[in-house]
Amino acid sequence: MTEADPTVDPSLTSWLPVDRDSDFPIQNLPLGVFRRNTEPPRVGTRVGGYVVDLAVLAREGFLNGVPAAADVFAEPNLNRFLGLGRPGWRSLRERLSGLLREGAADAGAVGERAVLAATDAHILLPVEAGDYVDFYSSLEHATNMGRILRPGSPDLAPNWRYLPVGYQGRAGSLVASGMPIRRPIGQLPGPEAGSPPGFGPTRRLDFELEVGFVTGPSNERGRPIPPARAREHVFGLVLVNDWSARDIQRWEYVPLGPFLGKSFATTVSPWVVSLDALEPFRVPGPVQDPPPLDHLRLDEPWAFDIDLEVELWPSAGPDAGAVVSRSNHRFLYWNLAQQLAHVTSNGATVRPGDLYASGTISGPGPGSFGSLMELTWGGTRPIRLPDGSERTFLEDGDTVILRGHAGGGGRPRIGFGEATGTVVPAGVDRTAPAAHAARSAGES
Repeated sequence: MTEADPTVDPSLTSWLPVDRDSDFPIQNLPLGVFRRNTEPPRVGTRVGGYVVDLAVLAREGFLNGVPAAADVFAEPNLNRFLGLGRPGWRSLRERLSGLLREGAADAGAVGERAVLAATDAHILLPVEAGDYVDFYSSLEHATNMGRILRPGSPDLAPNWRYLPVGYQGRAGSLVASGMPIRRPIGQLPGPEAGSPPGFGPTRRLDFELEVGFVTGPSNERGRPIPPARAREHVFGLVLVNDWSARDIQRWEYVPLGPFLGKSFATTVSPWVVSLDALEPFRVPGPVQDPPPLDHLRLDEPWAFDIDLEVELWPSAGPDAGAVVSRSNHRFLYWNLAQQLAHVTSNGATVRPGDLYASGTISGPGPGSFGSLMELTWGGTRPIRLPDGSERTFLEDGDTVILRGHAGGGGRPRIGFGEATGTVVPAGVDRTAPAAHAARSAGES
């Protein structure tokens, strides 16, 4: 490195003007994977409207002290970095925070090579998940679904209040924000009870508002991870849209649960927000009654005060979008520490980059329901959008945008950006750009 030029701002902040209301202040420093032009993918962080290339910073010597910095940030996913564990995660956060706040010799000069506008970055999936699990952890959502699908029967199965119900999803279903969602084709229930099924595009395509956590170091096979040790294995959170074909799901889910009605696409937000960034917003979750069994018992709060919303843009016009749901992560009955503890309670292992989604997060009122299945009560109560159109389920051309943030109102706003997907007709090439990708590129 050369001697510092006194005319150059000695910090990267000269390259990173940050709007006060940005999802990505320097208190956030989420991690993701991006590519610019034809260069190979690499790891970056998001600050305001900019992406900071950590591979460049490592190559220039600004990340000395971070374990394996020369290698882990030149990877096409976060998996190797996640495998470093909490000491490595903390060292990167502290080094970046110092670099942005106090500066370092020649940091401003390297900014031209390390900093690019978020709109110039092609954002990719942040992790390569070996396993993807989807839970069913919102009491309100589970209760609503019971009332819609099983009227006259108990809202909840007897096991629901004793364990975090979940299913093993398909890791191959995970797609980056902005990727189009091709309407899935499958077996559909017959028109009358007892009649044979048909086969064709789903007529009841839905979104699900979820938050997922990404794991780091593995546990030894046969050794569960108790709730008190969740911080050693969970790096951070992402937004998840678990797209669902409700008619396909209804026909197939008995007796083994979700399958093809869920495995066609799952949108993941691009930036993984660390538990350290979210720590100031940790709050108690709902009271659990009856008390959890010993392997799920906790002595500390593990919910986060993260405001969540779903915006629906109909296919008819570009200026007719509306927020159709507002919820909060704190509504989850089963929290991430308990979910991880239950997944590993039989000795199963987790690996760096695995994704565990919360299940739909619904709140106590209709405006906080996290799926169209609930918002329209099984399609019987259409919702009206600003352009006058109505929806019971998603139509081709509709765009769904998930957003989430903690803080704001005088506190740093720790945000996730957007998880966006546009529905395209069955049979259409899903690699085509999403209709609203250009509009939302600055936020993803």
